[in-house]
Parts: sequence; structure tokens; C-alpha cells
Amino acid sequence: MSDIQNLHSYDPFADLGDTGETGEQQNYIHIRIQQRNGRKTLTTIQGLPKAFDKKRMLKIFKKDFACNGTLVEDEELGSVIQLQGDQRNKISHLLITEGNIEKKQIKIHGF
Repeated sequence: MSDIQNLHSYDPFADLGDTGETGEQQNYIHIRIQQRNGRKTLTTIQGLPKAFDKKRMLKIFKKDFACNGTLVEDEELGSVIQLQGDQRNKISHLLITEGNIEKKQIKIHGF
């Protein structure tokens, strides 16, 4: 009876690409969009490498994308940059071209 294999727990909603071979989470940059009220949206950037100055990045994003934004400190997630509007594609393009970040390190979430 010890040959039963289906008793192990499995999370079907877990991102399969988030864990490496050793089981620890890799460093991804997550770009998400959140719906506010009506047609308003909020773009959040989480997981920027420590080499980047978050305040300086926020200033660059705000100037280049002509939007407002803020830097939020979260206990679990660390520093999260919030920008007004749907800026997902612009952010990923800027990080790839100017930030020398590989495309496979960026995960874009949202509808």
C-alpha cells in the first residue's frame, strides 16, 4: 500500500517557472496592473534588483511616461513602484533596452 503516489499535495495554481531546480525562488521582476475605479488603472513594479536606485527609477518612469507615481515600502514584497495608467509594455521595453535586463527575467501579469 505504500505505492500510492496521489497522496502528495500539489498546488495547480503555483507558477511553475518561479522555482528553480533547488526549489528557491528566482529573481523575477513582476509588472502587474490593477483596476481602480472606472477606467483607471495602476501599474506596479516589484522585484527590481538592489543595484537599481528605486527613487531614481521612479523619477525616470514619471518623466518618460508622463504619469504620476509613488514608491511604497511593503514588509513582504520590499519596495514596490506604483505608476498611474497601464505602463506595462513601456516599462518592460525601458528595462530591457536601458537597464540591461534579460527579457526572461521580466514577468508581465494582468488582463
